[in-house]
Formats: sequence, structure tokens, C-alpha cells
Amino acid sequence: MVNRMKRCIVVGGGAAGMMAALAAAQGGCQVTILEKNEKLGKKLFITGKGRCNVTNDCDAQDFFDNVISNPKFLYSAFYGYDNTQIMQLLKDNGCDLKVERGNRVFPVSDHSSDVIRTFEELLKKNKVEIKLNTTVLKLIVNKDRITGVIFKNGQKMEADSVILACGGASYPLTGSTGDGYGMVTKLGHTLEPVKPALIPFNIEEEWCKSLQGLSLKNVAITVLDDKKSIYNGFGEMLFTHFGVSGPLILSASSYYSKKCYGKRVRLILDLKPALTEEQLDKRLLRDFEENNNKQFKNSLNHLFPAKLVPIMIMLSGISGDKIVNTITKEERKNFAALIKNLPMTITGEREIKEAIITQGGIKVKEINPSTMESKIIAGLYFAGEIIDVDALTGGFNLQVAWSTGYLAGTSAAEA
Repeated sequence: MVNRMKRCIVVGGGAAGMMAALAAAQGGCQVTILEKNEKLGKKLFITGKGRCNVTNDCDAQDFFDNVISNPKFLYSAFYGYDNTQIMQLLKDNGCDLKVERGNRVFPVSDHSSDVIRTFEELLKKNKVEIKLNTTVLKLIVNKDRITGVIFKNGQKMEADSVILACGGASYPLTGSTGDGYGMVTKLGHTLEPVKPALIPFNIEEEWCKSLQGLSLKNVAITVLDDKKSIYNGFGEMLFTHFGVSGPLILSASSYYSKKCYGKRVRLILDLKPALTEEQLDKRLLRDFEENNNKQFKNSLNHLFPAKLVPIMIMLSGISGDKIVNTITKEERKNFAALIKNLPMTITGEREIKEAIITQGGIKVKEINPSTMESKIIAGLYFAGEIIDVDALTGGFNLQVAWSTGYLAGTSAAEA
């Protein structure tokens, strides 16, 4: 008697789905990817501003330190398929990589399409069937075991296992419209509240919006909920027509979503984090002595970008026409304090459709961390953003996709 090949369906053809399909096929399964878009990797195509930040070339502890939600859940997945392995897979199959600032890994070509093409070739080589423009409407379950899926057009496809890798609710234009949440909550799974993460902030102060387009490097921010600090960070930020964005702000937003989502909180900007307030006061004293007979508004060009000067003058309460040698010691010290503690009011985040990733998702306590299999429905596996796991920018979220996808695929093949 000939053993029948196990049939595995992967719902979603993004990073997690492609990896899961590849791992399941290499494990001996007959695999079909069902992707509702017209091509694979649509969200992957826009990651890293189209360059695809594949992973982060860090050690294991650094990886877990950058995971915001449920890092311990990822131990088996990451140690089973880590950043060095995805890098090796891509290099071995013709996609050369480079490591940039912050250990971020990109294709040498700077084209995300090269990563997608590499996976497409690997999937073809491993005889994975790919059905594009195919929307899954429902999962078929019999006696708490998955047996297949039903398409939007009413057709059915049977399977021994199904891997849900259909993403979260961020960037819906790429297909991440939260379809998977509804499918599994109907089967008894619990959904942790879905919120945006890695997303810009709306700021109340109008002066902030007048700085639209200004980018600041090497600044520090603190986000305060009442007097409690929920985030401290150093890096780069950008002023926009609605508030603030940039890498530093995106990282802060993940902590905001986790700890005080929807609340009005304070954002404190330190424009000169390398200097203490005392050192900054001495620097101001030197600058003022050099510009002794100039007007205050003409003495700050070495301290701030030109666009920021009028805002700092306005917030200081010192007249821009005031001659520098008439500025009092108290005014100077207050100005130093302002530079170190520039206050803004966060009124909330942008809409989830603008988020890079989704925070929340399928509750991790209902998923076996050693296999990614559902504890409720046998033969149902999860991979990627649909799970309640998220991380900071820098390639960490894609690594979550690679690691969970690989574990789900190998587990489905071994079951």
C-alpha cells in the first residue's frame, strides 16, 4: 500500500506563509498556498521602504529584547529557525545580503522583489502549488480537527492541516484585512484586542505641525503617562502635517499601544541629549558671548535647524528682537531647560491602516509554542502577524514571520 502524501494548505502568501509552505513541502507535504492578492509577498514588497529589511543580524538576547508582546512564546520558533538561517537560505539561493546601521539586513540590490523572487523559485522547486486571487471564507472542522477550507466562491479544498498566515489588520491594501481573526474566533479562539503598532502620533500643538518635513537626528524622547515614563529612546524623528513620525516615534508607539492606548499623554523631546542641562547652559553662555550684540533671533543658527529657530523663540517667551547681552541668567537657564524638555501632547495614534504592524491577535495561550498548532483545533497552525506577537522596527517583525512560519510548516509535516 502506497502512503498518501499529507496535504497542507497555507492561507496567505506573505513572508510567514511562503516560509511555512516551503518548510512543509521540504518536510514531505503536498502544499498549496492560497493568496487573495494577484501576487505573493505584497506587504513584503513595501517593507523597509521597498528595500525589505529581511532580519536583524543580532544575537538571540537582542532579538527577544526587541519583541514587545510575548517574547517567551517565540523561544522555540526563534531557536528552531533564527536570523542566521534565513540569511543563509537567501544567500545560498542567489540573494546576496548586506548589514547596515543597527544590524539591519537588506538585499545588496536594495530591492524587496529579489527576496520575493528567491522564495518564488524555492517554492516552485519544491512543487508548491500557488493559487492567486483566491479568498478563503471559512475553515472546515470536523470533531475539533481541521479538514479543509471553503473559498469565497463556495468551492472546497480538503487538507490534513491548514496554516493560517493571513496577516493582521495593518496596511489593508496589501491584503492584511484581519480575515483570519473572524475565521478562528468562530471556532473558539480568543482574540487579544487588535491595535496599531509602529505608527506615527497625532500631536495637539499647532507649532508642531508647522515644522512639517523637518527631520531631527540624535535626539531623545520620553513618553509620560501622568508622571510615569512608558518609553525612553534615542534616534531620529520627523515632523509631519499631523504630528510626529520617524523610527524613534514608531518604536515609542508600540509601547504606547501596549500601555496607554487611546490616552492623551505627554511627549518630551530632548534636542541636545549629549549635554546635561548644566553643560548646555555653559554652551549657551559661550554662544551668547560670541553673539553679544546680536538680536536673540539671529544668535541661534548654530544651535538648531533654521526651521526650528522661530518655534524655539516663541516657546521660550524671550522676544526675538531682544539683544543677547540683555538676556538674563534666569531666561538663559529656562531656555536651556526648554531645549532639554520640549513638551508636546500626544492625542492618539494614526489609523490602523497606516500602521506597519498589528498589535494583538490570536491569544498565545491557545497556541502550542513548540509547534504553532492550535490547542483548540487539531491540524490548525498559525504563523506571522495573526498571532499576538509584535516587535520594534529593524527587521525583527520579519524574523518573527520567518521563525513562526518555519516552525508551523515543519510541525504540520511531522504531525
